[in-house]
Amino acid sequence: MGFCFATWASRIPDIKSMLLLSEAGLGTLLFALPAGQLSAMPFSGRTVTKYGSRKVLLIAILLYSFCLTLLGLAGAQWQLAIGLYIFGVCGNFCNIAVNTQGVHTQQLFDKPIMGSFHGSWSLAGFCGALVSLIVMSFGLTPYQHFLVAFGIVALIVLTNYKFIVATKVKKQENKESYSFRKNPDTTLIWLGAIAFCCMASEGIMFDWSGVYFREIVKVPGALVVLGYTSFMISMASGRFLSDILVRKYGVKRVLITSGIVISTGLYMAVLFPYIVPCTVAFMLVGFGVSNVIPTVISIAGNNANVPTGIALTIVSSISFLGFLIGPPLIGFIAELTSLKYSFAIIGVFGVFISVLVSRLKIFK
Repeated sequence: MGFCFATWASRIPDIKSMLLLSEAGLGTLLFALPAGQLSAMPFSGRTVTKYGSRKVLLIAILLYSFCLTLLGLAGAQWQLAIGLYIFGVCGNFCNIAVNTQGVHTQQLFDKPIMGSFHGSWSLAGFCGALVSLIVMSFGLTPYQHFLVAFGIVALIVLTNYKFIVATKVKKQENKESYSFRKNPDTTLIWLGAIAFCCMASEGIMFDWSGVYFREIVKVPGALVVLGYTSFMISMASGRFLSDILVRKYGVKRVLITSGIVISTGLYMAVLFPYIVPCTVAFMLVGFGVSNVIPTVISIAGNNANVPTGIALTIVSSISFLGFLIGPPLIGFIAELTSLKYSFAIIGVFGVFISVLVSRLKIFK
């Protein structure tokens, strides 16, 4: 999943140029991906609960990687929008299924390990960015690049599918009649709000880091990938350290610090739009967001009153609104003012994370 998404994100500047898109135009089209994710939310949790995360994951990940190739074929804006929407739908089923797998596996251990799973996603994202850098140096088109990525993912799935855990659904997860509308869990709402702020910050890194380095930092050629790559390296490293940090300092302290680091990184990129400071700034953002989602997912997945698949869907539904709003918001603000000002506005979300965590009793 991480490899696929990084492959797409690394070619956004090229696709923007190929389709002659403005910042606002790109922002509008990027809206299609999280829209697809959100539209799948009402079905993905219950599908995973009913058929099991293993079956859903195997089908969804192959469709997800195949949809990547459709994005490379887009020759018009409407074609890219449809491709991104389908890409988002498949991505949501992957997300709920793989996180459900992670929650069940976490329950087999006495220590936190969820961060390492998300770290693997980020590490794959770094590998995707690295492969993109190599592929771009050979002059491959986005479509050719995406075909290579599909082949790599298909090979990985083919050689590793047998290791995916065929988890037995808990008795409480057989409660398919559970309705969040009739019996809302406020804990999940607050967890979703925190994840929302994180995903808004993370989303602009995925979609706009390359554009920021090209148009604001003005780096030459393939170096536009540098910002995204530094972000992914830092996020991967932070997620592998996340479990250690949570054990040593506790969930509350780690999340409060993470929010501060996210804001610091974004404002540093705004104040010092040069290659070295911006690279460091994007690394700070990566380290800040690295701890938030794994921790929130782990807490939500172990909710005693709500089935895992449905609990993750509720939190993801709220959090992906951040992913939905963030990138298009960047585009519209950039069109009215500049890309730097839009990054400064998103920087406020890191502060919101720290404030919410410090005031909520669910964190110890």
